[in-house]
Amino acid sequence: MTIRQFIDKYALALSMVMGAAGYPLFRHLTPVLPPMIGLMLFFTFCKVNPLDLRLHSWHWLVLGMQMLLTLVVFYGSAWCCRRLGVPEPDNMVISQGLMVCFIMPTATAAPIIAGKLGGSIQNLTTFTLLSNIATAIIVPAFFPLVHPEGQMSFMAEMLVILRRIAPLLLLPFVAAWLLRLGYDGWQMRHGSDKRFVLPLGWAQVPFYLWAGTLVILMGDITYTLLHDSYRWYTLVVLLVGSLIACLGQYKLGQRIGYRHPAPSKGKEYKDVVINPAAVPTTMSGVSRITAGQAFGQKNTTLGIWMCHAFLNPLSAIGAAAYIIWQNAFNSVQLYRAANMPATTSNKCNNE
Repeated sequence: MTIRQFIDKYALALSMVMGAAGYPLFRHLTPVLPPMIGLMLFFTFCKVNPLDLRLHSWHWLVLGMQMLLTLVVFYGSAWCCRRLGVPEPDNMVISQGLMVCFIMPTATAAPIIAGKLGGSIQNLTTFTLLSNIATAIIVPAFFPLVHPEGQMSFMAEMLVILRRIAPLLLLPFVAAWLLRLGYDGWQMRHGSDKRFVLPLGWAQVPFYLWAGTLVILMGDITYTLLHDSYRWYTLVVLLVGSLIACLGQYKLGQRIGYRHPAPSKGKEYKDVVINPAAVPTTMSGVSRITAGQAFGQKNTTLGIWMCHAFLNPLSAIGAAAYIIWQNAFNSVQLYRAANMPATTSNKCNNE
């Protein structure tokens, strides 16, 4: 096994262990997260022609199910806590912490993992934009209901969240599009039929940047878990509940994608896959992976910030635990893809 193959298989797991072990150092590096994520997104968006982005039926189904589960989980967990006699402050921490596991938008890094697993970068990029915009609109209307102590108006909260999302998501997208348009235009003016394609050597950069951001996030999470005060059962419920939420959303997204397959428009740029035998060859197989990542892989950085800004800060434990579960799940997916025999892969892809 080469060093690169080892990193492809175990990068996410190693990042989590490194971040937790070195949290006294890495938790101080959180200010560098926005530029790292922005650069990661820039390289990811360079792989996709914006003119090829299209909305499909599974986009709306996943988004609708996400919002429905957000309401059901919050009010359902609050009702259960009251029936069990959980004190009101702990009730709110648990209910808000579980609710955030669903309302968080799709991670801006989700297309990276989906591309390595054989999903559609185009279709997932489209949903990532849709999910983050929808969250910016829905959260300001919903959070005052679950945390009445908030003093911001609807428009103020929406603008605050939009200011948080827009630079991180839209600026790399616009920069990649302008680079593509400028390069293609320059080639056309000089009579060349060459078009912009991200050099193969740069294709893996977003994945390694994501591994670096995970080290920093795990350092910050470990510090929170070791130094904040909370009741033991609150931690247990949020840990177990976030695990169920994570696995459930991945599996539900995979089922929706498999039943509502969507083609990619145009020629899609693909990463160097870790095992070509594990890459789906059918539209249903590709959509299954894509929708699973769309539903399950969350923008936990934004989720933790929303908890600290608008909810009980301890509810961020739910989003913090979700980081561990989703990256553990992604690590397992990457490991299985790297070691999946060709015969097993073909069978799975044509179900």
